[in-house]
Order: sequence, then structure tokens, then C-alpha cells
Amino acid sequence: MRRIAGLPLGVSLAGLWLVAMVVIALGAELLLPYSITAFDLKARLVPPVLFGGSIAHPLGTDELGRDVFSRLLLSIRMSLLIAFFGTLIATTLGTALGFLAAHFRGRLESVILMAIDFQASMPFMIIALSVLAFFGNSLLLFIALMGFHSWERYARIARGLTLAANEQGYAAAVRQLGAGPGRIYGLHILPNIASTLIVSMTLTFPEIILLESGLSFLGLGVQPPLTSLGNMVGYGREYITRAPWIMLAPAGVIVLTTLSISLLGDWLRDRLDPTLR
Repeated sequence: MRRIAGLPLGVSLAGLWLVAMVVIALGAELLLPYSITAFDLKARLVPPVLFGGSIAHPLGTDELGRDVFSRLLLSIRMSLLIAFFGTLIATTLGTALGFLAAHFRGRLESVILMAIDFQASMPFMIIALSVLAFFGNSLLLFIALMGFHSWERYARIARGLTLAANEQGYAAAVRQLGAGPGRIYGLHILPNIASTLIVSMTLTFPEIILLESGLSFLGLGVQPPLTSLGNMVGYGREYITRAPWIMLAPAGVIVLTTLSISLLGDWLRDRLDPTLR
């Protein structure tokens, strides 16, 4: 297998793509050639430059004459922002509940395990549609909702590995030395399970990107004047026969980004999981 800087070719390309996405997300405002709300009806549905369009609009324009490239840049930022904070919330919430279940046991553990089973048995798309239909939509609510996706995965991992740590004895030894629960879980147990949590985060991140894209495609995600990758795909579907570039550009970014994160996650699992060595 070909390698770049000691890494498999696929992992190297995936890493480069993700670095490019992060750079775009951080510097989107500096890279914008046009405002995403600026429209020009005289230049509506201009094809990309590779299909005979103008260099002024390298990815073409949409039905209102808005520059697709400009909207794509800010859509990347918005989708990555939602996926990042959604993954962070899910990881924090799930890990904390897993620690609570392992520490207190008894009735609290039973309640948390029941919540985990309920979350795992109910399709999250149904929960998301119900919440958005009942409470309406805002960016903060949407990000918080994405944070409830897959939290049960982290709760199971944290609880199971914490119980294993107690059986191995090092957690009990630190406790006998007078360390409090915060020190035990924060400085001893959490660092030992961090690699497993990181690998799980590489699974949740692309899942949230796809979930956000699906909800935005249905019109329940990011609302105008804001834009996201799923939002662009949703609007572009009406012009798929006349102007497919409106939908294909964000759809291609979704596919490549989720694929890159999955490849990187598989590589990290092989490197960090001691059972696979």
C-alpha cells in the first residue's frame, strides 16, 4: 500500500481533505467572493466554469443568481460547526451519565440504563422531527438537539470501562489514598478511556453531518438566511435537471467529508485499540 509521510495513502488524503475543510470553516469570511444574500437575476442558473460558465462564478449560480461557491464556503462552516458542537455535547453528556451510573449504581444506574435503552430503541430522526415540529427551530435548539444523538453510545462506553477500571484496582487504589471522585474520574479513569471515546467521536461526527443534512433537506434544519450543506441540497433538488451543480457541489462535499472522517476513524481505531494490536 502506498504511503505518504508514513501514513496509508487513503488516510493521508482524508487528512488533507479535513484540514482543507477546517481552514475553509475558519477563514470562510476572508475567502468569500460574494455575499451569500447578494443575488443577480440576470446571472441566474449560470453553469460552472468547467461547463462553459464564467470564471466569476467558478461553481455557477443558483435560481436567484447567488454564487454557489460563496454559499458552499459558509455552508461548510455551518455544517462543521453543528457537527462539532453536537459531537462535543453528546460526548460530554454520555460520558458524565456513564460515570454517574458506574459510581452510584443502584436506582440511579437503573434509571440511566433505562434512558439508554429508550434512546437506542427509538429512531433519532423521529425524535428530532417531533421536537422541531413542537418547539419550532432555532440554531441553538438545533445544535442542542444534535447533541442528544448517540449520547447513549458514550454512556455505555464510560460505564463499562469505569466498571472495568474498578475491577483492575487502580481506581480503588487511588480512592484509598484519599482522592475524591472528581480527581479519580477526571485524572485517572478519563485519560485511560479517552482513546475509545475519540474513536467513537469519529463515528458520531459524520453521523451528525448526515443527520443535519437530512433535516435541512426536509426544511427543518438550518433556516434562511443561514445556509448549510443539507440546506443547499434541499434547495437544489428542484433544479436537478436544469442546474444540477446547485445540488451536486454540496452533496459532493458531504460525501467526501463523511468518507474522510470514517477513514480517519478506522485508522485511529486500529492504532488506539489495544485488542487489535
